[in-house]
Amino acid sequence: MAAIPDKPALEGLEAKWGETWEQQGTYLFDRDAARAKGRAGVFSVDTPPPTASGSLHIGHVFSYTHTDVKARYERMLGKTVFYPIGWDDNGLPTERRVQNYYGVRCDPSLPYDPDFTPPFEGTTKTIKAADQIPVSRRNFIELCEKLTVEDEKTFEDLWRSLGLSVDWTQTYRTISDDTIRTSQLAFLHNLERGEAYQDLAPTLWDVDFRSAIAQAELEDRDQQASYHRLAFHKTDGSGDIHIETTRPELLAACVALVAHPDDERYQPFFHSTVTTPVFGVEVPVLPHPLAQPDKGSGIAMICTFGDVTDIIWWRELDLPNRTIIGKDGRVVADAPEAITTEAGRAAFAELAGKTVFSAKKRMVELLEESGELENVSAAFTHPVKFFEKGDRPLEIVSTRQWYIRNGARDAELRAKLIELGQQIDWHPEFMRVRYENWVNGLTGDWLVSRQRFFGVPIPVWYGLDENGERDYDRVLVPDAATLPVDPSSDVPPGYRADQRGVAGGFEAETDVFDTWATSSLTPQLAGGWQRDADLWDLVAPFDLRPQGQDIIRTWLFSTLLRSALEDDRTPWAHAAISGFIVDPDRKKMSKSKGNVVTPADILAKHGSDAVRYWAASSRLGTDAAFDPQNPTQIKIGRRLAIKVLNAAKFVLGFEAPEGAAVTEALDLSMLAALDDVVAQATKALDGYDHARALEVSESFFWTFCDDYLELVKERAYAGGDAGASAAVALRTALSTLLRLLAPVVVFAAEEAWSWFESGSIHRAGWPEASGLGGDPAVLSVASQALIGIRRAKTEAKASQKTAVAAASIAAPADQIEALRLAADDLKAVGRIAELEIVEGDAFAVTSIALAEDA
Repeated sequence: MAAIPDKPALEGLEAKWGETWEQQGTYLFDRDAARAKGRAGVFSVDTPPPTASGSLHIGHVFSYTHTDVKARYERMLGKTVFYPIGWDDNGLPTERRVQNYYGVRCDPSLPYDPDFTPPFEGTTKTIKAADQIPVSRRNFIELCEKLTVEDEKTFEDLWRSLGLSVDWTQTYRTISDDTIRTSQLAFLHNLERGEAYQDLAPTLWDVDFRSAIAQAELEDRDQQASYHRLAFHKTDGSGDIHIETTRPELLAACVALVAHPDDERYQPFFHSTVTTPVFGVEVPVLPHPLAQPDKGSGIAMICTFGDVTDIIWWRELDLPNRTIIGKDGRVVADAPEAITTEAGRAAFAELAGKTVFSAKKRMVELLEESGELENVSAAFTHPVKFFEKGDRPLEIVSTRQWYIRNGARDAELRAKLIELGQQIDWHPEFMRVRYENWVNGLTGDWLVSRQRFFGVPIPVWYGLDENGERDYDRVLVPDAATLPVDPSSDVPPGYRADQRGVAGGFEAETDVFDTWATSSLTPQLAGGWQRDADLWDLVAPFDLRPQGQDIIRTWLFSTLLRSALEDDRTPWAHAAISGFIVDPDRKKMSKSKGNVVTPADILAKHGSDAVRYWAASSRLGTDAAFDPQNPTQIKIGRRLAIKVLNAAKFVLGFEAPEGAAVTEALDLSMLAALDDVVAQATKALDGYDHARALEVSESFFWTFCDDYLELVKERAYAGGDAGASAAVALRTALSTLLRLLAPVVVFAAEEAWSWFESGSIHRAGWPEASGLGGDPAVLSVASQALIGIRRAKTEAKASQKTAVAAASIAAPADQIEALRLAADDLKAVGRIAELEIVEGDAFAVTSIALAEDA
């Protein structure tokens, strides 16, 4: 046990106890203990792996603290806690950070340069893509690995200073060899069972990242647009049909016009044909129920592809594909074969090579010159699909991609996913609806391939036919024992290296997995699936998945899907969903908005316990505002942490005689009231309501300090049996209160605990009721009386230390007996010579007479 300092302080506690916990292995997962207790005695957490691409923000501190409070509580209940952490290294955010940080971009056609030195390292300048130095894929990946390792070290230091009780021996990276093996093995299982497939299909495409984007990564952003009214000419010469479009630049990709089957305006023209303005291509007029009679002119042109509705029409109406936007976001060089007239091809040549923006401008000019542009509406705003991390609207291009079935086109699988979602306990419960809405709203299978570089390679090759062309029906896969593999350098079974790229040989898949395809396997990565069967059996399925509400559709859904496909079960029993951190204007904090607050300075200024208190004060699923200029809750938390130290020092100043019992009514009352607090806090934490547990514990702590300590300190100083009762009660309550607050103010609680107990408080048992049977009303009425005495002295303009000759307190009849049991302590604290207790309608100090020498 440590010596009590003369002036307890919070400064330095993070470093002191962080080092101690590390040396003593306080938070290590004890596998032997886990085996002895069995699965029911283990509490396992599927911890979110933060993206290692920049810096953490205050929102991370917020949500990770929620998880840590629960993990610490379960540990104190006697559970063996498996609390790992990973780093989400791969993916587009990491690549973009590397490009900006080092001033480079990846060009897979370049050879590896072992002596390459990047032109910048951590520049603060914005480097345009055209000014970035091209490097080989291997050079680029090496820079990605270098920077992510540096970022992860910074993240770990911050998590340690915050006091997260994770087991730092149980970490993983989403780009390590073990991770690549696990991700590739899970995919091969999907492929073997027919759950993974590839397809050439319209794909949402980010022209800056040059990669396909999945449905779960989309977000709508309002953009300005105008309706352009165009004249399509009936082929029978009987007139025109007018359509209104916001994307005239896609006119060359038009394959049909479509109207609602019940729209009487267009029923006479269904299955007839019209010719497109400028390009003169004959296209059919067709009915479809998705057409909106009240939108524009009520008839739309179907282009391949302007939006996701075009894809649905294209599929269901069996239309041709005339895609004109390339992967670079520019109009392709060659006109669609359907454009056969000389004038039409000349017009298309004026669009070729232009960006979408420039092509729209020129297309409008061509329509004006031809007289086929009727008018252009006033500008308005409408939602447009973006990649959530992208800067320009998505285009839709036809590409060959890999998919995993997710229930979008499989009613049985969709029903299974809904059923599994209902088996999970959601905290808060209403978040389940967001999951179910996502599952029921799926429109396509999960696109898992990406045209990027720093990611897990898709472990397949393709056989080449006698002409050296890929045979997509002949997918070559590795033996599971050889994983991990990189198809660009490794050779498929049964082939030689010199057969790469030659007729009759093979060719590698160069795409990598979407980062969610790896992150969806975090239980498997952390829990040793197909790598450590003993560990997997001890921790899976996990007890808890904590995460943000914004990634229910991505991380939570994809993890549940992989578990359903692989194990036919839920990956966890509970899902704890945190709210957002918003700025003082109630706007969600995000890097794109520029309103993010980084936590390092906040932690350094106020202390980790104070920041943890702020985080733990908010319930799951509830947004919390944060104002770095006036962090009120953090200041309250710091005051609490300091009071914990000072109160512990004061209480421990009274020696509790060995064998002494709690005998006095006020002491028994205080412990009975504390028993109720323990019961409430335990129920709250069992139900994932850490905010309620903190609220009841903190409220009683201040009652204990402000009222009970004041009421009994004179008796405790005096000694004797009554004083010993107070001293024992004080120490008992201190032990209980420190343990109640320990999951939140982790450093102050550990420091105070070390002054009178051995071992870590975070390995101590969660408090239980003392069961001494006191009457809680005694403390309650005594506290009210003390407040009344203090107020009466203040109104008399006297010091609280002023002696009182006589005082009278009125109380309702049912409280008089409880008040009399605390009379001696009230007289001592109020320095009252004579105290009269009388019956009255309400609780009040009815008279007070100061001593003559006051």
